[in-house]
Amino acid sequence: MPFVRPCIFPLGLLLAACSGQPAHKEPAPSPALAALYARLDADTQRFETARDSAGKGNAEQALAESSAALDDMHAAAVQCTATHGCDSARFFAAFDALLRAQSEAAAPAGAGESGPDGEPAEAGESSPIAVELPEAGRSVALLKGRDLSGLIALNDPIKVALEQWLTQYRPNLMKTYENYQYMRYRMWPEYDRAGLPEAVLFGILAQESGGKVHAVSRSGASGPLQFMSATASRFGLGVVDGFDQRFDPALSARANAAYMNEQLAVFNDNLELALAAYNGGEGAVQRLAARQADASFWSPKLYASLSPETRDYVPMVLAAAWLYLHPERYHLNFPRLNTKPAEITLKRAASLDELTICLGQDGNDDGWFRVLRNLNPALDPRQPVPAGAKVQVPSLLVASYEKSCAQGKWVELAADLHSAAAPTSAQNVARTYVVKKGDTLGTIARKNGCASSEELARINHLKPPHYLVHVGQDLRVTGCTRS
Repeated sequence: MPFVRPCIFPLGLLLAACSGQPAHKEPAPSPALAALYARLDADTQRFETARDSAGKGNAEQALAESSAALDDMHAAAVQCTATHGCDSARFFAAFDALLRAQSEAAAPAGAGESGPDGEPAEAGESSPIAVELPEAGRSVALLKGRDLSGLIALNDPIKVALEQWLTQYRPNLMKTYENYQYMRYRMWPEYDRAGLPEAVLFGILAQESGGKVHAVSRSGASGPLQFMSATASRFGLGVVDGFDQRFDPALSARANAAYMNEQLAVFNDNLELALAAYNGGEGAVQRLAARQADASFWSPKLYASLSPETRDYVPMVLAAAWLYLHPERYHLNFPRLNTKPAEITLKRAASLDELTICLGQDGNDDGWFRVLRNLNPALDPRQPVPAGAKVQVPSLLVASYEKSCAQGKWVELAADLHSAAAPTSAQNVARTYVVKKGDTLGTIARKNGCASSEELARINHLKPPHYLVHVGQDLRVTGCTRS
């Protein structure tokens, strides 16, 4: 792991004990380094003093002081990485020790205290989901009993990833958060049962699919957590009644949790290596890790041997997980939405497309197509769902359905638009695509405006789960719809 923990001492002695016994005499640090190390010591003392005062009834002031100490230590660590000769591991170790002390101090009290809803009190994490849904407890932030925040090293690759999420990929991050909130009740319990932190699930989801349940990659990886067919089958995901279970948010989360626990066991709970295995293949990463003792994802030799995609993937997942835990530190405000699940019983046959149109933008500026698709993954959005069938929706849409979709002008508009047929010219009817070398069903679908590779497979009667195509094959692409 990225932190240096060669010995265990009381917090006040940590730095001296872990760095005060060099094999040879170290040269005196420069004035700039000496100032940084003094700042580190001062922040450590400030944190300990605040922690002691909390036990004397000064909880609010102590929290402010301890948070200020951690923030200043974080700023000093950032400055350290830009200062020649600075030992960043010293800052990581101290920061980790403070977070551990904070976690250990909170745990006994939390075991007997309750939040405002009678649930166990949250132990310091600020994710809006954790605040609004107390049942998340510390599973938001713990990995194998250790505080996740103390296991994520804010090194340069993760800082680069943080900047990307907060700039060019901010819309993706925000949309992932929104998509995840609506299907969280299906995905998070699977991670909770597996004893894994929710923040990691969010990080993987953000990097893999952005929370689009029907996402399909160029290589054929499918679903919100992007399983290849063979791996999906190994973890219990198959095709049932024509439905590819990789697109089921709950089942995919269960399979992902099982995979992550398997790899964490292989890599001695090293989160970075487990994530690298998820992206780059466990065989390749295990072979690289076996070549060196105490293998770390960040060790130069192993890091350089990984594919560029995997070197980017791991920091991006960890950075998204970090932002999920600490949005306020980065001037980031995740939306607070009413995502309570419910279902409606259709009073008349309607497709998901028609429901999207008649529901309009009531409560969601982007409309409800993606949410309806994610919550009803087995339904073809263009095919009518019969009257009397149940459709999963957020609870706030129950009243909207009665008002706008049971009858009236919006129902008529949706039916009129949906019943329209594309022009029937000979050119349109005969529109086909010839498969070329390197094509996958996913790339062909995107080139031709299909909603998904599954829709293209349905049009051409291709069989799941592989949907195999071959060079020179003519595929019908007429009739494809939006994604």
